[in-house]
Amino acid sequence: MPAQNEPAQNEPAQNEPAGNEPAGNRTRPRLAVWKLASCDGCQLTVLDCQDELLALAAEVEIAHFAEASSAEAAGPYDVSLVEGSVTTPEDARRIREIRAQSATLVTIGACATAGGIQALRNFADVAEFTSAVYARPEYIETLATSTPVASHVSVDFELRGCPIDKLQLGELLAALLAGRRPRIPAHSVCHECKRRGTTCIMVAHQTPCLGPVTQAGCGAICPASGRGCYGCYGPAAGTSPIALIPGLRQLGMTETDVNRVFLTFNAGSAEFAAAAGSVSPDREEPGR
Repeated sequence: MPAQNEPAQNEPAQNEPAGNEPAGNRTRPRLAVWKLASCDGCQLTVLDCQDELLALAAEVEIAHFAEASSAEAAGPYDVSLVEGSVTTPEDARRIREIRAQSATLVTIGACATAGGIQALRNFADVAEFTSAVYARPEYIETLATSTPVASHVSVDFELRGCPIDKLQLGELLAALLAGRRPRIPAHSVCHECKRRGTTCIMVAHQTPCLGPVTQAGCGAICPASGRGCYGCYGPAAGTSPIALIPGLRQLGMTETDVNRVFLTFNAGSAEFAAAAGSVSPDREEPGR
């Protein structure tokens, strides 16, 4: 999976919106919002922008956004926002079509950037699941794995979260319209705790927390509420999730707990999956 803050992703797309053309000749950039396998939460975050969305609508042509309107215009598109992971053959086909028609493709949310909760299927037998749930599993067309969009097509930028943060979304769209690099933080949640004056819950309360290895963006909501970060923004650049495991164990987490916490929202993240794979629930200590 491409790292969120690699220069190749953050550089403005080659086919930038024509924002510097004279007003009389200016054509509004075309924006499309797409859904693959997901809960729609990130699309609802877009709708929740309210006033910001109205301002955006004055600057761009929203050519496709099924969550907001039944109106649909054919491509090509200047910017496509894609929510959801690739979990069916139809998803795989659609994302190739979307990529071919999009000058800039941005994945939004944990599902699109790291497989999401549905990527838990990657560690089990999907055929066994479908046979247990559906009376006629032969009619179910699904893939054995749930994978990030970047596993199938090139991605220009990733906006993480479960759901995404609307301030980061606003910054991303403003940057794309202005033809500049988006200013999305690459540091860990620990920085956000320090900035808001939140006492470290790992030190003060012995509460397990993934904040040291999770990318910032949520405003450290969970630690500020007295609970540990569960990594919904995925691994922060330059951190080692595996190195955090001894500390989590010292705070009382069993090996099963460690596996579970790394495979919650970002099961398709290579770094979190590697951390989960480095411990075995078969070595569970008696009495823990």
